Amino acid sequence: MANSLPFSPANKYAPYIKAIFILLVIVYLVNILSPLRLHVDTLRYFGIKDCWELGCDPNSFASQDYLPYGYTALLYGLSKIGLLYSWSIILINCIYLFVSLYIIKNIFGSKLNGYLFGIAVLLSWTTIKFVVHPLSEMQYVFVSVVSLYFFYRYTVSKKILFLLGAFLFGVLAFFTRTVGIALFAALFAGILWEYRKQIINLIRKHKVLVLIGAGLLVLTVLFSKQLGLNHYTGVLSKQFEEGASVLTVFKWHFQEWAEIVFNISMAKVNGFIPATITGWVFTLLGVLCFGTICYFFFSKNNNIPVIIKIYILFYSILMFNWPFYDPRFWVPVLPLIFAGVLVTPLNFNNNAVLKFLKNGYVVFFIVLGLAAIGFMSSTSLNKKEMIKKQANGVYRNEYETSFYGKPLSDTAKQVDTVIVSVLNRHN
Repeated sequence: MANSLPFSPANKYAPYIKAIFILLVIVYLVNILSPLRLHVDTLRYFGIKDCWELGCDPNSFASQDYLPYGYTALLYGLSKIGLLYSWSIILINCIYLFVSLYIIKNIFGSKLNGYLFGIAVLLSWTTIKFVVHPLSEMQYVFVSVVSLYFFYRYTVSKKILFLLGAFLFGVLAFFTRTVGIALFAALFAGILWEYRKQIINLIRKHKVLVLIGAGLLVLTVLFSKQLGLNHYTGVLSKQFEEGASVLTVFKWHFQEWAEIVFNISMAKVNGFIPATITGWVFTLLGVLCFGTICYFFFSKNNNIPVIIKIYILFYSILMFNWPFYDPRFWVPVLPLIFAGVLVTPLNFNNNAVLKFLKNGYVVFFIVLGLAAIGFMSSTSLNKKEMIKKQANGVYRNEYETSFYGKPLSDTAKQVDTVIVSVLNRHN
């Protein structure tokens, strides 16, 4: 979508755009030098991995943790070959991300300028943050994008191997993150859409198909515990029962959209503006942002494959019913959203105000993206600074104990030896 940017991807700009993309890739790879960045879910993944590898009490939290095992399997495999370290995890995350961008470019073809698309994704603060964390985001992005690619190839060639590949990687996506159920729903809906005329005729002639579909639904319900669905449905009902109203949940997710589109965490803004005001401003901006994205994706005048539209729809429906707040939830579909926006034709050149706002927004997004990647890289290369900033300093005592033998802060009261052990083994 060249017209939506303050510059055209014409030949005279192409070398500079390519150079910027390559430079960003290099900066991402520099972050391989980062110490292990801890997160609550990171510790859970490592806990499950240790439980598999070293054994654990059957009643321990790790043995009963409901996190899908796809990402833990990666950590376990790296551990078995002696490569479970911070640098290898970040390198794999980068490979997952870069290959995913290449595949998405192939799905959209010449309609999408690959370098502009790559720059947009790599400058998003959420992408920057979660590439350097040992979390499942980038693995899910990769397997889900491969699944969508195979399905798209199937719609073009009608070769059954592509359809099988789509569902195989759909399974891997589900075992990486349970939200992969939205991908499965999209694949089935995509088949229905692709063969909508034939299916209507088949249902009329062969009502057995309807019974088979109903049977599969019944089996899913019966084996929901084994599939890990009970936990999530339980969380939904419990969270709503404890006071998270539907309006509150919607407010959270609209705020997440504002954070993604305007490329800044609301927590950063709260340091300058009262949280109550920030919350309402981000909510209203989020409604505007989400509405605009819906226009991009579901207007007739775009070049987005149907399967991606369906997937984004199902993913959004699921997320807007998920009663927790975190912009991280949208990272798995962020590259697809950027691609969809960039291939939607727009022309603001005849409206000076809209053109000014468009150019101002893009500059704003780029500046904040550069600030985010600069901050992340500086902490990756400065161990002492990273210790203070990572997770707002929650794990500072454990980091200092691992790196220096003891906490350096006079206010340190306790040190979690389990966390120190994780740092000692994988940094």
